[in-house]
Amino acid sequence: MSEYVIITDTSADIPASVLDKGQIHLIPMVYQLNGEEHPHKDPGSWDSKAFYDQLRNGGTGSTSQISPAVYTDYFEPFLKEGKDILYISLSGGLTSTWQSSHLAATDLMEEYPERKISCVDSLAATGGQGILVILAAQNQEKGMSLEENTAWLEENRLHICHWFTVDDLDFLKKGGRISPTIAWIGGKLKIKPVLRIAEDGTLAIPEKVRGSKAAMNTIVSKYVSSGLNEVHPYVFLCHGDALEQAEKAKAAILEAVPGAQVTIMPMSPIIGIHTGPGVQAVIYFGNNR
Repeated sequence: MSEYVIITDTSADIPASVLDKGQIHLIPMVYQLNGEEHPHKDPGSWDSKAFYDQLRNGGTGSTSQISPAVYTDYFEPFLKEGKDILYISLSGGLTSTWQSSHLAATDLMEEYPERKISCVDSLAATGGQGILVILAAQNQEKGMSLEENTAWLEENRLHICHWFTVDDLDFLKKGGRISPTIAWIGGKLKIKPVLRIAEDGTLAIPEKVRGSKAAMNTIVSKYVSSGLNEVHPYVFLCHGDALEQAEKAKAAILEAVPGAQVTIMPMSPIIGIHTGPGVQAVIYFGNNR
């Protein structure tokens, strides 16, 4: 069985304690803020408060997808070392990175026919992508081959459940996720959307509630009602510089589901630039989306 490496990109939110083991490799992604380009290389050391403060103060930005050339440059050294690759991308419903990775992989496997590159669309984002990558690393430790791990990921990726709420609807409006009219009405009436990542990896808004507290209670209740998955008990609380609210959510979850393994972490700028400061997400491995 050939040795293979696990790679993802820095839109995935993964605890530093996991990344420090060195089993998971990260391809940097790039965001633009106030006209300046910033590569997001190290999720464990970026200044999340400074980033979200800039957005609060009127900063504007965007993100760039990873090009096939960047994938080629990152994948090829591993192939030269005689290693195969398992790459897990940000949802193809939110970006074209999976397509770019697949193009690069196809070309590289023609140049290195003895090597294999498997590109898996996570259909997930932020901590959901992170959970899937962590489980892939655990599968590898258990002895799963590249092919077995790929099949497992594709069979189980829709167990990753994402529930979000945002503080400022204007960020979703700028990203084209909601109309200007809905953003204006929502702001006036203090209506908060409850969002999820749908089965096709796109963003959906299945519910709307009035007030931030109700929105937070709703997304916490989504996990609590699903119950503990004893095999994969991870719950990731990813937030946009809203640690106090995340701590309250953690306490509520642990009171209801004591066995949950709850991790709080800042949401990466790659996702946060589109959701804005104050975003809160409850992400976990559930029965289904």
